[in-house]
Amino acid sequence: QVQLVESGGGLVQAGGSLRLSCAASGSIFTINIMGWYRQAPGKQRELVASITHSGFTNYADSVKGRFTISRDNARNTVYLQMNSLKPEDTAVYYCNVYPAWDDYWGQGTQVTVSS
Repeated sequence: QVQLVESGGGLVQAGGSLRLSCAASGSIFTINIMGWYRQAPGKQRELVASITHSGFTNYADSVKGRFTISRDNARNTVYLQMNSLKPEDTAVYYCNVYPAWDDYWGQGTQVTVSS
């Protein structure tokens, strides 16, 4: 059974940093593009960043230069380093393959940025 478990969220002041982690089952991790998504209250879920198995990355314009996605294939883990956080980054953050599969959504991890 595929499992994606996110962790690392929390409450941080504007300008602060957080590092999110996503532990994935090996059956999907080794062959798929992985992505970090977020959903703010009242908004649709959006793709924040993605990374291929070989390490090619892509970012939403709103986080370019502030967020960095990376992956450790040996540990089946993908990370999201978030710097210079803004109140508008407040959301529940999820990892999933890209394109996302409905069956893979986990509980996510809450990130709250105070002004």
